Amino acid sequence: MASSPRFVRNPALPTILPQYPGNKMIGREYCNGEELYEPSFGTVLKWQLSKNPQKEEKKADTWVPAVVDCTGFLESREDGLVWLGHASFLLRIAGRTLFFDPVLFSSLGLRRRHPLPCRPEQLTGLDYLLLSHGHRDHLDEKSVQLVARQNPQLQAFGPLGMAGLLRGMAPALPVQEAGWWQSFDLGPAAPFELFYLPASHWHRRGLTDMNQVLWGSFLLRLPEGRTLYFAGDTAMAGHFELIEKQFGPLDVVLMPIGAYKPGYMMQLSHVNPHEAAKAANILRAGHVVPMHHGTFDLSDEPASEPLRELEMVAHGGMLRGQLHAPAVGEVLRWQDWE
Repeated sequence: MASSPRFVRNPALPTILPQYPGNKMIGREYCNGEELYEPSFGTVLKWQLSKNPQKEEKKADTWVPAVVDCTGFLESREDGLVWLGHASFLLRIAGRTLFFDPVLFSSLGLRRRHPLPCRPEQLTGLDYLLLSHGHRDHLDEKSVQLVARQNPQLQAFGPLGMAGLLRGMAPALPVQEAGWWQSFDLGPAAPFELFYLPASHWHRRGLTDMNQVLWGSFLLRLPEGRTLYFAGDTAMAGHFELIEKQFGPLDVVLMPIGAYKPGYMMQLSHVNPHEAAKAANILRAGHVVPMHHGTFDLSDEPASEPLRELEMVAHGGMLRGQLHAPAVGEVLRWQDWE
């Protein structure tokens, strides 16, 4: 007999969307909105046994993002945004330093195609660790252990179910969990608000934990109203319209653009560059920073294709906001953007 659905949230945190009942669960699994989504092993097997029509193009495409040293930024206290590769970002704003989706090292099945723009031991002075979800290309155990060890003041913020996952990695790391449409408690002196918002995705790290940790996105809002949105890992879905209705227009959007081929396997997990542009336009983003490309080989498209396609969209006037495609380690002064 199928389990009856239930709705969950963190009762200690405010829910900002009126009448939102909480995240739907069926049994031990979080739903992807209203529906339960479980990626099929058969689809993965089909991918492994199929020929990539871009195989030769991909093999010949050796593009990697440029890398510049960000030691000066780390040693300063200046505000800015720095891409460390894939979906890992450092953000310093109003004296607080945030680290998004930490993956600093290569691991089984995830080989970094470019170096870090700093030495891992330089990552000190971090205040907040933001974890969008539990997939290994967004949450690396060795990286979490390193930054927790080097930053005893560090606090982690993530989705429902994340505390249990982190307990085996960094037991002393304090973790605050939120459901979709909840605001985190940063304390009375916090210089900004932080919200956990929807994404269209799923969770799995092992054989028996399908969808047992929620997934989502983050939005940071300053007192004067400026916003920065981190889309996490997401497919194209209706949550972008809902977020725009609640918060839009958004000032800066960090948007994934890679790991989208073959479409039959990836379309319910990731946006392609054209969908990423559409999502940014729906959000009425003033500025767009692409991520989730160039660092790991996760899919069938050639390495340079995601950014090249997004730049074509932007150059064709089809991207509403201004595109910023930084080098890894480059400091973006997003707080100064108009």
